[in-house]
Amino acid sequence: MPDQFANVYADEVRADAYARLAFPGTYYLAFRDLPSLIGRHVTDRRALDFGCGTGRSTRFLRDLGFDVTGVDVADEMLRRARGADPRGDYRQVEDGSLDVLEGERFALILSAFTFDNIATRERKVGLFHGLGGLLGTGGRIVNLVSSEDIYVHEWASFSTRNFPENRGAAAGDVVRIVMLDVQDRRPVEDIYWPDAAYRDVYREAGLEVLKTHRPLGADSEPYPWVSETTVSPWAIYVLGASG
Repeated sequence: MPDQFANVYADEVRADAYARLAFPGTYYLAFRDLPSLIGRHVTDRRALDFGCGTGRSTRFLRDLGFDVTGVDVADEMLRRARGADPRGDYRQVEDGSLDVLEGERFALILSAFTFDNIATRERKVGLFHGLGGLLGTGGRIVNLVSSEDIYVHEWASFSTRNFPENRGAAAGDVVRIVMLDVQDRRPVEDIYWPDAAYRDVYREAGLEVLKTHRPLGADSEPYPWVSETTVSPWAIYVLGASG
C-alpha cells in the first residue's frame, strides 16, 4: 500500500464532478445530523475543515456560524473552492504537513470523508495526533467517514454490485464504489477502515471517542432510499483529547 497523503479527486474530471455535487441522496445523511451533533459538543466558533475539497463542507460550517479555514492537498479542488467562494480562507497542505496552521487553535475540526483516502495506520495516527494538537481547550474533532457497510450494499447514491471482492476486505485494503449522482462513473477507490481500526488509531493518537453516530434514512424523507433506512452508510465520530 503506498504511504502517501493523496486525494482521490485530484484530477480535473474528478474535481469538476465533485465541485457540482451538493448534498444529494445518501450524502444528505452524512450532513443531516451534523448541526445538532456539533451544537451539543462545540462551544466556540473557530473551525478547521480538514480535507475541504471544493469547499462544500467549509461553506456548510460557515452557514452554521463558524469562522472557518479549509485545507486540502489537491490544488484542483482548492481552485474550485476559491472560485465558488472568493471570500473564503482556503489553504493547501503538502504531504500531510500541518505547518500552514502552526500556532492556530480551533474549537472544531471537521474531517468529512478525508480519512477514506489515507492509506496507512501510521499516517492516520500521525495526522490525528497533529490535528489533536490544533484543538483549543475543550475543542472537538468530528470525523465523518464511510462505514464498513457502505462497500457491500446498494444505495441511492452509490453502487458496489460490481465489486464483490469488497466483502473480503481487511483494514487497509483498497475497496471500490461507484458514485451515481455524478456523470463520472469511474470507480472511486477508498481505503477500508472499520470501526475497531479507527478506535485503535484514535487511542494511539491521544484522542477519546465521545460520541459515535450512524445516521439512518427515514421513510418520510424525499429520497429513493435503497439500504439507508436499515443500514447506515456513514460513521460520525466526535473526538476529544484523552485524559
